[in-house]
Amino acid sequence: MQKKLSYFIAVLLFLATATQAQTKKQNFHLYLLAGQSNMAGRGIVEPQDTIGNPRILSLNKEGNWVIAKDPVHFDKSAAGVGPGLTFAREMLKQDPNIVIGLIPCAAGGSGIDNWLYNQYWEQTKSYPWDNAVMRTELAMKEGTLKGILWHQGESDSAPEKAKLYAGKLESLVIRFRKEFNLPKLPFIAGELPEFNKRAAAINTQLYEAGKKLRFYGVVSGKGLTPNADNLHIDAASQRIFGKRYAEKMKQL
Repeated sequence: MQKKLSYFIAVLLFLATATQAQTKKQNFHLYLLAGQSNMAGRGIVEPQDTIGNPRILSLNKEGNWVIAKDPVHFDKSAAGVGPGLTFAREMLKQDPNIVIGLIPCAAGGSGIDNWLYNQYWEQTKSYPWDNAVMRTELAMKEGTLKGILWHQGESDSAPEKAKLYAGKLESLVIRFRKEFNLPKLPFIAGELPEFNKRAAAINTQLYEAGKKLRFYGVVSGKGLTPNADNLHIDAASQRIFGKRYAEKMKQL
């Protein structure tokens, strides 16, 4: 009788521990940040961007979870303020029980072919697709992947490349979902900002891709302002951009 009781108690403890672990994993919401430099962020870091929150973590270069602060990315030494941190702050507002885990994988200057076909990218000495999959799968051991934030297209905005962009983006979204076995995984693409003279060519393609994809959204790049280089989105606008990503993610 005593052995049966001990066994029963052991089973209950095991189930309780397993349930707690599963709940913890379900409440750890992961978001993959992918694309090129304006997702990685090049905005100048200010004090407000370095205030950490223990409920917002990021997967650092070594694959460890740390309290997220800008720069979240580390693709290049120029990494600065991107949309990721503000996005996470906004997402926290909808549920006091969750923890956000950002998975920074954007690679400055990379084209969509580097992602879709797993091509080596010299500027960051990496394979963007392979790196994103490896880091995301590592993160998913502890959390639940809730979505992908994508901002890329400057490197594909020349006319001959832009006209092929919608089809490639559609294939990339499908490939991500298949890789992670999440057919309904939300995917949000950000418009190129208006100050980019070739923005319209890519932005049109972002919406074209949406005609064939479900659980997909596009966030506006209107009104965003640049750094002095007139190429990268400045810190103030990246915070606005992050809020727009969060609003769209909540809708999906």
